[in-house]
Amino acid sequence: MKKILYTISGLLLLTTVTGCKGLLDADNLYQKNQDTFYTTPKDIEEALNGVYSTLYLDNAITEEPMLDNLLSDIMLGGGGPDDQDVKARDAFQNATEDFMRDLWVNTYNGVNRASAVIEAVESKDFSRYFNSVAEADAFKVKSLGEAYFMRGFLMYRLARFIGGVPIIPNTAAPRDVPRSSFEETFSFIAQDLVDAIDCMDEIPAGSIPASEYGHANIWIAKGYLARIYLFYTGYMTNVAGQATSTLPLYKDGAAPVTKDQIIAHINDIINKSGFSLVPDFRNLWPYSYVNQSYKLANNGDTNVPFPYAEREGLSWVGQDGPTPSAIGTGNPEVMFALRYGAASWSIGQKYNNRLPLFIGVRDQSLVPFGQGWGMCTVHSSFVNSWVNDDLRKVASLIKLGDADYGTQDWTDNNTQTQSTGHLNMKYTTLQHAGADGIKGMFWYLYNMTGAQDMQLWNAQDTYLMRYSEILLMHSELTETADGMNQVRARAGLPAVSYSFNELKKERLYEFAFEGLRWLDLVRWGDANKASTGNTSNFYGIEIDVKTSGFPATYKVDPNTVKYLMPIPESEIRLSEGVYEQNPGW
Repeated sequence: MKKILYTISGLLLLTTVTGCKGLLDADNLYQKNQDTFYTTPKDIEEALNGVYSTLYLDNAITEEPMLDNLLSDIMLGGGGPDDQDVKARDAFQNATEDFMRDLWVNTYNGVNRASAVIEAVESKDFSRYFNSVAEADAFKVKSLGEAYFMRGFLMYRLARFIGGVPIIPNTAAPRDVPRSSFEETFSFIAQDLVDAIDCMDEIPAGSIPASEYGHANIWIAKGYLARIYLFYTGYMTNVAGQATSTLPLYKDGAAPVTKDQIIAHINDIINKSGFSLVPDFRNLWPYSYVNQSYKLANNGDTNVPFPYAEREGLSWVGQDGPTPSAIGTGNPEVMFALRYGAASWSIGQKYNNRLPLFIGVRDQSLVPFGQGWGMCTVHSSFVNSWVNDDLRKVASLIKLGDADYGTQDWTDNNTQTQSTGHLNMKYTTLQHAGADGIKGMFWYLYNMTGAQDMQLWNAQDTYLMRYSEILLMHSELTETADGMNQVRARAGLPAVSYSFNELKKERLYEFAFEGLRWLDLVRWGDANKASTGNTSNFYGIEIDVKTSGFPATYKVDPNTVKYLMPIPESEIRLSEGVYEQNPGW
């Protein structure tokens, strides 16, 4: 059974920060006032697990992919009549004053823990725990690389929604500092990623142990540096009105990161990482395994729950890294993922993936698509813009009312609001029959006998970065079609010449429902433009919906769109006026 890779750790350490360079000839540079902390490699590993644990939020609505989906133009709020919070976020309204607080608090918990790891590793000598000094040094720089990456990633995850945030660069730094500018914040984030890359070895994906899948490595750091470069330069140019083609760094005298340097990092990933596209886009998603899981649970019975997948010969690559595992043929495409496993109410539902639960079919327990809360219904104009020849369309949307999909008994029920008749299939609850009745697919795969509640059955990982994004970033940065056409070819589409509009459309359809659409709308400055569909946005296009069974219409006025989400009001009060709220909130 797959287990959560990150355990909770609350260890903290008070000291200062230096960088990776010069680390190996430094020993005992600092006095510690809590010297019993972080004294062994095991302590460091547990402390890093504590950093990774802050990826998980109690408030699932503010987790990165869910919030991005709600803010994007291709998904509605949906849910039930009482789910006013998701509708408010979808409409850029503030239903509760502190809806961003969980993300804010977890960010700074993780930042502080990462800083503590950095400070401890830089000052400790671990050589007595290894066979050689070289092994000890390798452990130190690897640990530093992960800590630097995670600190930068956590800051990015918050800043992409809120903009400039307070920078607390070490565990001894004052907390009562004002928000830094957008430029300063992203210079800090970029510096951490550059330092992470400086620390990490170029190990091909296939050689990374399965036990480390889900942890940071050099290829992930390079990929995120490229994503952040495009986000920062796009936002500054198209939203802030300060055109730039470089990404600043935080350290005094550090030269900014250039486009050529980012292209070199992207080329490194393409040529050296060992990551690649999964040949069939549909095999990225766990619905391609539901028939195999059913057969395992039912002594090979061929009366499968998902006839379409059986007829198409789908076979899931799994979610345990590039190496074949007991579940899946090996996934060479997913570079970084938020990992999930069995959970319980006692340890917290956040360690079980609530994205499929929240987005799943509302109040209807179908097979293979189980019950969910019906949030994030799909914009029908977006669906209509998607050509039928694109394999990703049928791979990403549930066909409702279709026996081939097991949805012949679906009804547009009276508890669903903002129903469009379109639901995403990438992240949705999956279930089938077995010896214990109809249970979640992951319930059977991971023997979740302690999780009888259907709300705890979703152990699907959330993909945060796929190799296809590397190819599309290469096309965007070089203004060439090579990477873009590789992605199109997998979708069964012909090659095209490069244009910015073609690139935009390719990202729209490749990453639909994966938490990148809002990021793209922001960096391109397209979020509050006049709605023209797949070349700008779908906000201003009015569509027919059903709410509680009654006909209605839906539209978001592009003029109401806000590029930055609010600072939690409780944090503003606690700061006694040090923090300033974002415009419009």
